[in-house]
Amino acid sequence: MDDNTVLIGTKPLMSYILAVVTQFNSGKSEVVIKARGKAIVRAVDTAEVSTRQFLTGVVKKSISISTDSVETEEGPANVSSIEIVLQKS
Repeated sequence: MDDNTVLIGTKPLMSYILAVVTQFNSGKSEVVIKARGKAIVRAVDTAEVSTRQFLTGVVKKSISISTDSVETEEGPANVSSIEIVLQKS
């Protein structure tokens, strides 16, 4: 994992927004937000709130979706994932 990547989990939304803002304030020109499963909603919210309310001059460079295969107790399962790349313009 790169140091400009924010992995979305179950923490409050503001924790992830703060992580994104901190990345940009530390000089990064690009930040990647990644999430799987139910956390995808929180990833989209993180990107939207970050770009609309906290960061001026930051745009969504790319958004990619995919399906990951993971092993569970019941066997293999497919989990949706998203990757949102934010970039200073």
